[in-house]
Amino acid sequence: MLSIETFSAFFLASALLAIVPGPDNVFVLTQSALHGKLSGLAVMFGLCTGLLVHTGAVAFGVAVIFPASALAFTLLKVIGASYLLYLAWQIFRSSPEQIRLDGNPQRGMAALYRRGIIMNVTNPKVSIFFLAFLPQFADPARGPISLQMVLLGGIFIVATILVFGAVALLGGALGEWLNRSAQAQRIMNWVAGTVFVGLALKLVTIER
Repeated sequence: MLSIETFSAFFLASALLAIVPGPDNVFVLTQSALHGKLSGLAVMFGLCTGLLVHTGAVAFGVAVIFPASALAFTLLKVIGASYLLYLAWQIFRSSPEQIRLDGNPQRGMAALYRRGIIMNVTNPKVSIFFLAFLPQFADPARGPISLQMVLLGGIFIVATILVFGAVALLGGALGEWLNRSAQAQRIMNWVAGTVFVGLALKLVTIER
């Protein structure tokens, strides 16, 4: 379906885009530093699950709603920004001990996984980016465009997993060092809360 040249060029472009600092990899880094590398990986898989939604939306034409409808675009980004502000509020009001995962690791991981999904799905810019980026590597002569979009989206997700996985491991190592003292934990909590506020402001101010 895709030529080797197209696959290689797209994979390299996707990996480079994942490396560029942005809301998603900052989110993974912050959560890894707060909760540990496994939690960062849970967030990463949540974000990549969100990418599946955007891939499907682009492949089957739903994503055209966002550039065409100001209301849909605004509503989705407001929901996403509100959720990020809610996370920031939770972190600001929590003590270093409270911010850690509770005694039920499965529930904690599930919550972080959901955070990743919500953050990614409620960012309409991702669908618009996919709508602009993926078709550049599709070739009508090589089969159905919708199937090529799904394949390209899958390649992008694999590249994202590799890059964000490395970010999660780095953040986990950083968090282990910071969590040796309550003071370092408090600083990390405020840094994380500030990051969430910044991400919310960035999301709510983006234009179509």
